[in-house]
Amino acid sequence: MIEIGATIIEFPPLVEGILIKRYKRFLADVELVNGEIVTAHCANTGPMKGVLWPGGRVRLKYSPSPKRKLDWSWEQAEVPSHNELKRCWVGINTSLPNKLIRNLVEANVLEKQFGLIAKIKPEVKYGLEGKSRIDLLLEPEKGNSDNRNIYIEIKNTTWCDKTLALFPDTVTTRGQKHLRELISVCTNSRAVLIPCISRSDMEIFAPCDLADPLYGQLFREAISLGVEVIPCAFGFFSDHITWEGVKPFQLAQK
Repeated sequence: MIEIGATIIEFPPLVEGILIKRYKRFLADVELVNGEIVTAHCANTGPMKGVLWPGGRVRLKYSPSPKRKLDWSWEQAEVPSHNELKRCWVGINTSLPNKLIRNLVEANVLEKQFGLIAKIKPEVKYGLEGKSRIDLLLEPEKGNSDNRNIYIEIKNTTWCDKTLALFPDTVTTRGQKHLRELISVCTNSRAVLIPCISRSDMEIFAPCDLADPLYGQLFREAISLGVEVIPCAFGFFSDHITWEGVKPFQLAQK
């Protein structure tokens, strides 16, 4: 079993720089320590509230390839925090949470929540019209007390109010749809929403009604109808990511 604070992913050290600006949603200009200014791909296309700090420190991955338009990818940002260190590194790459949660399942870190898992299938079609794709579909071992399939929707969560992690940070019709899709599979399967809290200084999770009142309403409706919520938190470092545990949640921001 992986302990709290243990490393779950390692990678070559990221390159640090200062964020100059983020623009056209997918691009960010960063000044490296040597003074060179590079353009990095930004996988997070949202408003990045509370995370976007021009003049602040960021970390980039350098991975040149003929198949890539840009050699650099923006991975982490340093932000103000409410813990004793007063600063915190946040994971901003929205393609990473699925990998993090899959790693937890494969390592049986979430055995208490899911039991033993026989198969993990990503991007399986499901939902009201059969056109959506679930992030992860888990098939339990036959010996589990609950043998229902488990549909998992994962949401990268970086915005906060002090130590309260919040999702979303803007109106998200896609997120609303995902909650409706999870509700639709509750009858015969387990439906699970996992807020992937990509920062280590949070204590609890809540839906952000201030950003999207309808999402908050659907969140509470989904729970009343059987959708489970398992917030999972992680710590971000220059060359690894740590497991920071399952956090509690509340039904509303206030």
